[in-house]
Amino acid sequence: MNLLKTAATVSGLTFLSRITGLVREVLTASLFGAGAQTDAFFVAFRLPNLLRRLFAEGAFSQAFVPVLGQVKTQDGDDPARLLATRVGLGLFIILAAISLLAILAAPALVWLMTGGFSGDKARFELTVALTQFMFPYILLISMVALASGVLNTWSEFKIPAFTPVLLNLSFIGCALLLTPYLREPIWALAIAVILGGLAQVALQAWALARRGLLAELPGMLRRPFKSLADTWRDERVRRILTLMLPASLAVSVAQVSLVINTHIASRLAEGSVSWLSFADRLMEFPTALLGVALGTVLLPSLTKAHNLNDPARVSKLIDWGLRLVVLLALPAAVGLALLATGLTAGLFHYGAFDLEDLAMTAYAMQGYAIGLLGLIAVKVLAPGFYAQQDIKTPVKIALATLVLTQLLNLGLVPLMGHAGLAVATSLAACFNAGLLLVRLRQRGTYQPEPGWGKLLLKCALAAIVMAAVLVWLTQPINWGAEQARPFLRLGLLFGLIALATLSYFAVLRLLGMPLRSMLRPPSVD
Repeated sequence: MNLLKTAATVSGLTFLSRITGLVREVLTASLFGAGAQTDAFFVAFRLPNLLRRLFAEGAFSQAFVPVLGQVKTQDGDDPARLLATRVGLGLFIILAAISLLAILAAPALVWLMTGGFSGDKARFELTVALTQFMFPYILLISMVALASGVLNTWSEFKIPAFTPVLLNLSFIGCALLLTPYLREPIWALAIAVILGGLAQVALQAWALARRGLLAELPGMLRRPFKSLADTWRDERVRRILTLMLPASLAVSVAQVSLVINTHIASRLAEGSVSWLSFADRLMEFPTALLGVALGTVLLPSLTKAHNLNDPARVSKLIDWGLRLVVLLALPAAVGLALLATGLTAGLFHYGAFDLEDLAMTAYAMQGYAIGLLGLIAVKVLAPGFYAQQDIKTPVKIALATLVLTQLLNLGLVPLMGHAGLAVATSLAACFNAGLLLVRLRQRGTYQPEPGWGKLLLKCALAAIVMAAVLVWLTQPINWGAEQARPFLRLGLLFGLIALATLSYFAVLRLLGMPLRSMLRPPSVD
């Protein structure tokens, strides 16, 4: 498997997902602005997403993918396929029960997330109703996450990377077609969540069936009780559950932090939840294009190298990922910080999204930009533990990160409002990445390759030049005043991004940076 080619493919499809996601957010901002209804929707959508990250994309994938990869490498395709089907059946039943309980407990869950909404009865009741309607999404997206893990183990990365596009297309279609006909237009987005989840499941099921990975399912469905008994007796399923317990704690720590942050934001100015959500959407571009793409392809490769007892290859893979993080995330962070107002204006400043929303969202994005390097580095460093089926170390680090985040919130939120939450999250992400790096080095899993000093110096100099170019070129631009000329504003924005990128890589070239060799990953085949 060519890691660079695979990462580029995943990154390209992720870029498509983020582009359609931005279109979706532009429509949301234009149609609804950043007010009580959007706050209600973002909170309601966040609740099933918390459990999705906990059970599906977080703890479950961290425990499931390494074990599945080990079974496939050591025992072959048939036992791995049977294991995947058994785990899927068990996960479906567990999450169906959790979804039912969560729907019944929605008022209490919403209060925990948004104590500040309780003083506004209409907004609180809308949030509860939206939560109850959308909670089955966790069941759908968890099946999608399971299928993605299976397909990635079989070296199929394209379909899982494309799948999120379907949710965004559902948002776009429902926002355009349903909004005019609904008494409360925000319900169009809730309907889009369920329709998008169904479309994602259908695509993943087709991809699994095409590879013969659903061959065991019909027989198991004909004998459901026997299948459940066999699933529980399967030693490998129990091992996954054993690994999930500490992994769940690790991921739940991050979700607890998000719950606390949302609760704090709900008590700040109206629109704070929405401002942070819009800023977070822009931050997802570099985080997903680099961090998620690298993490997706690194975990199976690191698992394979570990199972082959090749620690040198494991170290080289981590080193390669970290070098790409520095090379690409550093200029992205500088660009996001300096172009925060331009990006927010070009993408969201339309319709109901006013100048205050523009300023507050840009303020939050600058806070998030501080931690971009840390956020992406975690995606590269954490698989170094998961590949060895070590979940406990990230748990301990996550707990320390949670404590630090909330201590920072105590000092920063009174000074900076909602942006203080973003800055606290950023600083804590850098702390998290730093501890992961130190622990990997202490245990000998990662030994840096030569040349890191030169790399950091050259990238820093290039980023300084890029920052100077952006500051000089953006001084005469009033982004908020260009609302009547959106295409001119977008043209200016993309032109500045192109010039900044060109200046950064031109300086690196002048400094003799060997870009081609840096992009070439170590082989794991």
